[in-house]
Amino acid sequence: MNPENLPENLRSKYTRCREILRSLGSVVVGLSGGVDSSLLLGLAVDTLGSQKTLAATATGLMHPECDTAAARQIAESLGAQLVEIDVSDLADSNILDNPPDRCYWCKRFIFRELQQLAVRRGLAVVVSGSNADDSSEYRPGSRAEAELGISRPLLEANMTKQDVRDLARAMGLATWDKPSHPCLATRVPYHRKLTGELLRRIEQAEQTLIDMGFSQCRLRDHDTIARIEVSPAQFRRAIDMREEIVAALQELGYNYITLDLQGFRSGAMDELLE
Repeated sequence: MNPENLPENLRSKYTRCREILRSLGSVVVGLSGGVDSSLLLGLAVDTLGSQKTLAATATGLMHPECDTAAARQIAESLGAQLVEIDVSDLADSNILDNPPDRCYWCKRFIFRELQQLAVRRGLAVVVSGSNADDSSEYRPGSRAEAELGISRPLLEANMTKQDVRDLARAMGLATWDKPSHPCLATRVPYHRKLTGELLRRIEQAEQTLIDMGFSQCRLRDHDTIARIEVSPAQFRRAIDMREEIVAALQELGYNYITLDLQGFRSGAMDELLE
């Protein structure tokens, strides 16, 4: 990619982000498999080299296998080593009891693991793919990043989500248009205990919907009720496939299958906190 071909505003942010990474010296990149962390890993490898850049991803429990597979593919395509940290046995009640600040405790646990990994590998700093738009949403995990001193180059360079996608596309990253895919716990109402069985059911249900052609969707799990969020543009498709969807989701244990008329939106469970 030739930076001179970027729009001036984006080129300035790109340059600033690389300056930040260069100042850090060496990094462990928290890689989720999404576009933000993929871009950050690509920038880190380009700026610092593969010997001073290590990718790390959390697996198990709240992290679907498709995200783990994506992280592996991204790291391989960028020439970065990937370390997988299995958190399947995580037993912290601050996480499993699913309080409104669950994300804070989960991020704190994972990033502390990454910091220990950085020490073992002799790397200076852990970096996350938080961007400038994240500060406008309810994200308790951001507090954990700040408290632990996690560096956030994209945010510091004032890159918005659209900037991230535009730059990822310019760099030829396959994830540039990948839909947002937060952890599976965001599909469960707060204060409902998280279990491996519950989260795997949600993973299977969402994958079923994706396989049916719903590119951006959420399956909100309300015990016996499955609340489906898809783009309003795909409402007709959902109605046309009603029988198939009902049969597939009832097979997974849901008794009632509903279509949310507000449509797909991030952070729907947080609406109950307002």
